[in-house]
Amino acid sequence: MTEARFDELIHPSTRLSLVATLAAADWAEFAFLKDRLQLSDSALSKQLTTLEEAGYVATERRLIGGRRKVRARLTSTGRDAFNAHIEALRAIVADAVAPSREPPA
Repeated sequence: MTEARFDELIHPSTRLSLVATLAAADWAEFAFLKDRLQLSDSALSKQLTTLEEAGYVATERRLIGGRRKVRARLTSTGRDAFNAHIEALRAIVADAVAPSREPPA
């Protein structure tokens, strides 16, 4: 079981959506991510760069039919961080919905 650990780098909604999308795939094409997350090229590039600098994402640039294609995947470090973050979120939610055993003040 993954140890719960809130991750400030992953938590912003755009990055969380990006990492969650990458967690569901081996590799994801830039165009797919852009459409799925409804981001501009520059916004997606910025988020990928941030996650890549942290070691959470790896990108690959290929030349296909004279066009440059970029794809991305989670690294094992990124997958571990994502899983730990999800566990931390689950713990927060569980604490919020669990009935309180203490009388109200």
